[in-house]
Amino acid sequence: MALDHRLTPEHEELRRTVEAFAHDVVAPKIGDLYERHEFPYEIVREMGRMGLFGLPFPEEYGGMGGDYLALGIALEELARVDSSVAITLEAGVSLGAMPIHLFGSEEQKREWLPKMCSGEILGAFGLTEPGAGSDAGGTRTTAVKDGDEWVINGSKCFITNSGTDITGLVTVTAVTGRKADGRPEISSIIVPSGTPGFTVAAPYSKVGWNSSDTRELSFSDVRVPLANLVGTEGRGYAQFLRILDEGRIAISALATGLAQGCVDESVKYAKERHAFGRAIGDNQAIQFKLADMETRAHMARIGWRDAASRLVAGEPFKKEAAIAKLYSSTVAVDNARDATQIHGGYGFMNEYPVARMWRDSKILEIGEGTSEVQRMLIARELGFGG
Repeated sequence: MALDHRLTPEHEELRRTVEAFAHDVVAPKIGDLYERHEFPYEIVREMGRMGLFGLPFPEEYGGMGGDYLALGIALEELARVDSSVAITLEAGVSLGAMPIHLFGSEEQKREWLPKMCSGEILGAFGLTEPGAGSDAGGTRTTAVKDGDEWVINGSKCFITNSGTDITGLVTVTAVTGRKADGRPEISSIIVPSGTPGFTVAAPYSKVGWNSSDTRELSFSDVRVPLANLVGTEGRGYAQFLRILDEGRIAISALATGLAQGCVDESVKYAKERHAFGRAIGDNQAIQFKLADMETRAHMARIGWRDAASRLVAGEPFKKEAAIAKLYSSTVAVDNARDATQIHGGYGFMNEYPVARMWRDSKILEIGEGTSEVQRMLIARELGFGG
């Protein structure tokens, strides 16, 4: 049976709502915030009131009762205007709240999810370390039991939403034991913000995503209750693999939005900009470039929606998520480059959205699994590799 990725009336209504919000609320404010490297607190609060942080979560925990497709739709529409806002939502949902939703205890869900769904607080996911990025199995952060507490030591880097004024917790992966063959057993543990010994560094100076919060974290004899363990001890590795599989769909939707935003801005500019007595869009060279950009964005959209539909249906989606992430991130970089070229010198000026999109695009080929890792995953699903 052919797949149909046209939106239901409910999903289309959501898309239109977020599209209007992105253009009416985000677009007028984000350029100035971006250049000042300021977190968009007012915009985030409004997204919380709209229920965007609760889109894929059950109503009993304060969510909207939607699905992952709904989240992807919101991310794509936001990223058409700005990726800093989009990644704040993506990380808050798929990395901050989703681990607790999927693997947390009933007590953890009732304590944390309502506040995260409403946007009252943000959650973060502490996985990456200075020596453990793509090789997440190389985690060095440790958590040792001492009475009824975990004692955590180590560091994390590149953690999104970890140091804002409304960050409420970080779910940290840590080595909690060793298997018989000596390999580490990794567990996930909730560390509330403000816990003694938990230090959040100053924001990174980044190439892009300048209105997104990204920090290095350190843990020095940080004590939290044993009850802060998320799921089963020693299952943290399997948990974050599932989180990353789902997160790749979300990043793919975000990348698709950036790619489409490049089309939007370039079509507008090509109609307005005149050279040699006519609009530059009258030149076939520009038209063909725009046609290629639109084709890429369209195919990227089909990819992430296919993966999301499989996830929602309870079907295997790992390969499709990796394909979507690999393709859409490449498309985002390609479209950002072409959009900058169409804009000429103005594309190099930060007052134009495409300059921001160009700076924001490259990280999409790195975060939540590099393009090389996606190829490894796809090849493995085809029966190759270890």
